[in-house]
Amino acid sequence: MPMLNDPSQKYRPFPQIDLPDRQWPSRTITAPPRWLSTDLRDGNQALIDPMDAEKKARFFRLLTKIGIKEIEVGFPASGATDFDFIRSLVEDDAIPDDVIIQGLTQSRRDLIETTFASMAGAKQAIVHLYNAISPAWRKIVFQMDEQGVMDIAREGATNLVEQAAKYPETDWHFEYSPETFSTAEIDLSIATCEAVIAIVEPTPEKPLILNLPATVEAATPNIYADQIEYFCRNISCRDSVIVSLHTHNDRGTGIAATELGLLAGADRVEGCLFGNGERTGNVDLVTVGLNLYSQGVHPGIDFSDIEEIKNTVEYCNQIPVHPRHPYGGELVFTAFSGSHQDAIKKGFAAQDARNDELWEVPYLPLDPADIGTSYEAVIRVNSQSGKGGVAWVLEQDQGLKLPKRLQANFSLVVQELADETSRELNADDIWERFQSFYGLTGEQKFELVDYSESRAGADRIFTGTIRCNGEERSVSGRGNGLISSVIAALHDEWGLELDVVSYSEHAIGHGADAQAAAYLECRAGDGKTVFGVGISHDVATASVRAVLSVANRVSKQNRLG
Repeated sequence: MPMLNDPSQKYRPFPQIDLPDRQWPSRTITAPPRWLSTDLRDGNQALIDPMDAEKKARFFRLLTKIGIKEIEVGFPASGATDFDFIRSLVEDDAIPDDVIIQGLTQSRRDLIETTFASMAGAKQAIVHLYNAISPAWRKIVFQMDEQGVMDIAREGATNLVEQAAKYPETDWHFEYSPETFSTAEIDLSIATCEAVIAIVEPTPEKPLILNLPATVEAATPNIYADQIEYFCRNISCRDSVIVSLHTHNDRGTGIAATELGLLAGADRVEGCLFGNGERTGNVDLVTVGLNLYSQGVHPGIDFSDIEEIKNTVEYCNQIPVHPRHPYGGELVFTAFSGSHQDAIKKGFAAQDARNDELWEVPYLPLDPADIGTSYEAVIRVNSQSGKGGVAWVLEQDQGLKLPKRLQANFSLVVQELADETSRELNADDIWERFQSFYGLTGEQKFELVDYSESRAGADRIFTGTIRCNGEERSVSGRGNGLISSVIAALHDEWGLELDVVSYSEHAIGHGADAQAAAYLECRAGDGKTVFGVGISHDVATASVRAVLSVANRVSKQNRLG
């Protein structure tokens, strides 16, 4: 093959759609679409390490919590992991009554049968059938003509109707995707969908979802919008079909294509939180939703705690959200330029002075408080090795709210563990290492047996029994508080030098079973900073244990006898 002087000549622009009277440019979006999350299917299949059952369940709970009503829970025929997870949702009654699960299947009888079997018994479910129809797939992949791909769609649709009749206890809905719609001839896409319509026979009460994916972005977003408007104008029984969008981001314009597709008449959007997906990803539901929100249209999704959403997505996907990602990035509400900071500061002052509900602050298209964050405070999170991600797992699973400096300290421990094991760490790994590192479990050099405290004027006196290397010793110490008196006892008995840098505590849980967690940061005699943690049903005991936790860390670092 001869080399071209200009390699760009290998490519041809995608043809325009003949739509001279297009209407979408003059429209505005005034209501949210139906949303479908495909995080557990399209997003999951794009991960280096696909989610296990625990992560899938955690992600599913997040999606239902924030109000996603349609969730593609997997590709049931792909293997036991997806099939078993979907069955567990059904059999454990884990699907809220107002949520519809969806399963994807290629247009093959055996795969369709497996898909129905996976969701059988659910209150309601969508079976999503697809086959590719565009020229490259017909010529290269299938070696098939237009009639051949239409026959595949017809056969699949017939199988849908037959299988649904076998499981009458479930309210079945159907979705069909002419995969590779974005690069297919528009009239062939319509003809193929019409063939499916003729078999399924949708009604306004039981519509058929016709999903029109930009499987590969091949043109500017306006051409995709033209394709959608042309399709909506020319498909039959428009009141009995839901036109759905599924845009990928190969050209970096998936969000724009989705927004223009909605202007062009689409009813529904499929995508992933923060845009995970194969190649450059699926459309980002967070950005599309909050774009609507910033224009005065509530998306119908609860983004009021963006950090929880981000932390869950990062933990489950093991992919960090970029610091500059719209709305959710850790730096998007942070200004480093002095002039920007000044303008934002004046904007907040003017906002307070006006005391109305209109948001008008320079550089900030959205009030950070609406999504649970702030302009001043930025939480840095990296679920793979960052302190925020690790701290989030401990807070979610154990109720611990680690101070920022302790987060940084423990994140180094987790990183070492990751290096040691050379594998993905789960929540149990992190909790086990946290307990062992801060002396919450296992034999320790210093262990509390019992204690009492009393007052002598302004001083507090600690009197207790501490087991040191298995030998119990009675000790006492005097200080201006309980912690300082315990430190004094350790110094008098074992010469341990500790200066308190910071202390914090909080309750874990509520009611009779509530516990207290105490966090202590000290400076040891050699100048090193050491952290300790104590947990107990009694806050004072938690504080004493935090001091001993520090002492045990110092002992291990210095190998004290």
